[in-house]
Amino acid sequence: MAIAPIDLQTLFSQVDKVGRTQQAQKEGQAIQQAIHGAQLQRKTEEQIQQVNETQDTGEGVDKINERDARRKNESKNNDKKKDKTSQDIEDENFQQVALRESGKGNKIDISY
Repeated sequence: MAIAPIDLQTLFSQVDKVGRTQQAQKEGQAIQQAIHGAQLQRKTEEQIQQVNETQDTGEGVDKINERDARRKNESKNNDKKKDKTSQDIEDENFQQVALRESGKGNKIDISY
């Protein structure tokens, strides 16, 4: 199919509009990137200018003493747990044997 001269006239008149829109799109992207970069730079400058609160870096003598006291109590509790009498151990063994011999929990009834 051939292109008529009238069609060429309309195409040539629209070419400049297409070029302007494409150029506007490219410039828009560049402007958005520039704005984003400026915002990012401004935020970093604000963070640099801000004075940050100092953190409590050291433990006082009271905290160290409390921590030592807690450790001593924990070690005493661990020692008490280790010092089970033979009677306690026998009682635990008896309970375990009694549970095994009762047979409860070993069978599942799936009848309706």
